[in-house]
Amino acid sequence: MSKLRNTTRRTFLTQTTGALAGSMVAFSIVPSAVIGANGQTAPSDKIITGSIGIGGRGAAFVRPGMTAAICDVDENHLRAASERLQGQADSYKDYRELLDRKDIDAVFIASPDHWHGLMTVHACEAGKDVYVEKPASKTIEEGKAMIEAARRYGRIVQVGSQGRSTDAAYKACQYIRNGNLGTVSKVTCWHYENPKGDWTPDSSPPPELDWDKWLGPARWMPYNPNKVHFNFRWLLDFGGGQIRDRGAHVMSVAMWCMNADHTGPVSVEATGEPPHEGIWDCPCTMEVKYEFKNPDWTMTWSQPGEKLLDAAFGAKYWGDKDTLIVTGGDGGCGTEEKAMKYAVPAGGIEVFKSPGHIENWMDCIKTREKPLMDIEAGVQVANLCILGNISYRLGRKLEWDPANQYVKRDEEANRWLAFIGRGPWHL
Repeated sequence: MSKLRNTTRRTFLTQTTGALAGSMVAFSIVPSAVIGANGQTAPSDKIITGSIGIGGRGAAFVRPGMTAAICDVDENHLRAASERLQGQADSYKDYRELLDRKDIDAVFIASPDHWHGLMTVHACEAGKDVYVEKPASKTIEEGKAMIEAARRYGRIVQVGSQGRSTDAAYKACQYIRNGNLGTVSKVTCWHYENPKGDWTPDSSPPPELDWDKWLGPARWMPYNPNKVHFNFRWLLDFGGGQIRDRGAHVMSVAMWCMNADHTGPVSVEATGEPPHEGIWDCPCTMEVKYEFKNPDWTMTWSQPGEKLLDAAFGAKYWGDKDTLIVTGGDGGCGTEEKAMKYAVPAGGIEVFKSPGHIENWMDCIKTREKPLMDIEAGVQVANLCILGNISYRLGRKLEWDPANQYVKRDEEANRWLAFIGRGPWHL
């Protein structure tokens, strides 16, 4: 068992300040495999990865020849992944043991949302580059800690909003940023409703699942099959509904197209219809309005909104010259033909074209440049989702200070920006 990394947020911030003031070496410490030391292969030839959370989406990151270690609290997931890798990777139930491996350069984190922040911070502390699934963070304070950890330890952290790496999003971004819509005053996002659950009774967890470790930093509650694995998305304690699941994709593309990665809204107002049955507590329908300043524009998230181009979800960009529809937001983005056929004129704005989301991350591990969906941009998008849910839960508009990251004149709302964690599982 590896030593517990029990870094509190106060200690972390103190250490960060001291490290920056006293030594710049922290930014040059990388795994020996990165520089090809001790006879190891440098990343120009091979990057060795570990995967934390290998069920569902995480299974896509388990790759023969690249994955040296896998971690999950469900033995069924471990068994399936091990078979795919033909036993060529070590299995762990405790992610800290995987992070202690000196031969691993980088990790994929595809755990449930409530684990993303803590695992990413610990991975950065361990000197690993990170690909963490969206949404980046569960709370505002988690997001701050993730950014601080990435910068302090000089880590490359890519958030898995892969829509930015699709050809359609790239074309739409170039089309919008080159002024073809004129001044864009609003972006309207649509998505279908959150599902309604049932009253499946609580029970003992199955023997293959370590329920206590699955809960981790979240508050303790009894096991229920409608709370775990894919279904965690529909509980505010773990996921946060469609706005955090697909919203993190749709709004990622929107923030990129609007060149707004380093900004935030000045107000957030959400309404929604709570479920009237079942154990899931995310609102079935939801409407959220975000107001941005300098430049002035608004974004709305609607469940359901007006369905366009027969797509289940997407966004429409409204300019004073024209409009543009971008469907999807994840790996299945689409856009209108006028954007797909657009060629940037001489002297126009050339947007970075990703070779693929994982490929972009791998390239940046070698060059040490920021990836397309760097942790700072990923946290800004996650903050939109977090604030929308807080406004819904409190039933009122929030006046947000994007520079200082707090709700103005609302101490109750500010208490929702962080959570303490459970037992040893806290920042």
